[in-house]
Amino acid sequence: MMFAITGISGHVGGTAAQALLDAGHPVRAVLRDHAKAPAWQESGAEIALATFDDADALTAAFTGAEGVYVMVPPDFDPDENFSGATATASAIAEAVRRARPGKVVALSSIGGQHPRDTGLIGQTHILEQALADSPVPLAILRPAWFMENSLWDVGPARESGWMPSFLSPLDRQVPMIATADIGGVVAKTLLESWSGGRVIEIEGPKRYSQDEIAMLLGQALGRGVEARPVPREQWEELFRSQGMQRPQPRIEMLDGFNSGWIDFLPGAAEHVIGPTSFETVLAGLVKQAA
Repeated sequence: MMFAITGISGHVGGTAAQALLDAGHPVRAVLRDHAKAPAWQESGAEIALATFDDADALTAAFTGAEGVYVMVPPDFDPDENFSGATATASAIAEAVRRARPGKVVALSSIGGQHPRDTGLIGQTHILEQALADSPVPLAILRPAWFMENSLWDVGPARESGWMPSFLSPLDRQVPMIATADIGGVVAKTLLESWSGGRVIEIEGPKRYSQDEIAMLLGQALGRGVEARPVPREQWEELFRSQGMQRPQPRIEMLDGFNSGWIDFLPGAAEHVIGPTSFETVLAGLVKQAA
């Protein structure tokens, strides 16, 4: 029961791979960088080298696997046509067709069902579409907003007591999830048997508003913290100052969350609640940013 894991250097793929190894299952770590191989070899994983756009190498990595986990590497400043995501999704789909693993678990996103007006999340929709006619059982995972995105809030909150917020209104509760819990769902799903396609939505034990997150961040930092909305008219200039060439996809994604367009699809999917609280994640982020 070999499981091939892409994105293994990331939080989700790494957690899934380690959970499978800890449970005694063989894992094939699909890596782009050979320099990262020794750590996974020491953990007991087999190594396969493949870039995400190399269908031949991915086919070799997926061949003989009981299940594979696939994802599109996040590109926060993609070109107009999302060419990177398109090339990756095409190579993954081709490798799945040729290798015929036992099953595929693919990472998408909340809102990944929409073909338009989701900005950066559109990259995951491209993967969903590429795998839509998968010849093997397919599970699409659509997790909520990552709790770990709050890493970028720790510095400003510690220094000024303000938490800049792009999500609004500040009191609206938004589904969020810890990446470790997503990795746990990946591992669990790879060990299951099913036929056809599945969609699995994933969120944390409760939903959080920006005001609540600021309060929790203040508790973790030991000082008062207040959420402060960043005026929308300042977004483009701010994102460009941070080095983005095309900030529109990020802006469109935020608009989608704030309008409610980017959300789960009630009644059309399985729904999983992860156990990790925001307090636990924030404690780790504060330590990481120290």
